[in-house]
Amino acid sequence: MPIPPGAAPIRTSLLRDTVHDRLRDAIVDGTLAPGEVVRDTELASWLGVSRTPVREALLRLGETGLVRAAPGRSTVVAEIDLDEVREAHAVVVAMHRLAVSEAVARLTDEDVERMREANIRFADAIGAHDTAAALVADDDFHAVAVDVAGNRAVASVLAQLTPVVRRLERRRFASLAAAESVALHDRLVEACAARDADAAAEVAFRTWQTLADLIPDPQPDEPTQENP
Repeated sequence: MPIPPGAAPIRTSLLRDTVHDRLRDAIVDGTLAPGEVVRDTELASWLGVSRTPVREALLRLGETGLVRAAPGRSTVVAEIDLDEVREAHAVVVAMHRLAVSEAVARLTDEDVERMREANIRFADAIGAHDTAAALVADDDFHAVAVDVAGNRAVASVLAQLTPVVRRLERRRFASLAAAESVALHDRLVEACAARDADAAAEVAFRTWQTLADLIPDPQPDEPTQENP
């Protein structure tokens, strides 16, 4: 694996989570490409840590389907499996809708302002064709409702499945269709500011449902020919 230059050293605090998050992000942004063999020694050298947290991180990434490993064989970055993306996307959509519906009544004016500020950063990143910054801003935007809702089950499911969807979502943020997300974010902010839980939940659903356009429909099996 070619080692990317310039990685910052990792502090010992929360080392396991930090290593996991760094590797997860490298898979999502394509630094570690689909099909690429990943070796714990090389990853440990890149991140400046021992092999133990890297191995633990790879096990966790395997549970979410971002890497594949078999006994006695190399660990590789998983190819994008459209069936898995489709399943994960359906759950992510539902979880964000639930989070918003639970959060609206608890949102403060400061929370709504955080959403506005994140969407401004998101729009600026889209305008600058900076996909990485757009994803960060988008995460910050949606995290407000998830955090305020305080539903640990929702947060846990989203932490597990969102990276599966994000690998495909990068394509949207690199396209003209990203402007639609900015407008939907604006509508979500206004619904939250009005404390209209039903409207906000519906906009949250539409915001994430638009990603379905990136997931090709499953192809029907080829018909089998019958013997005459």
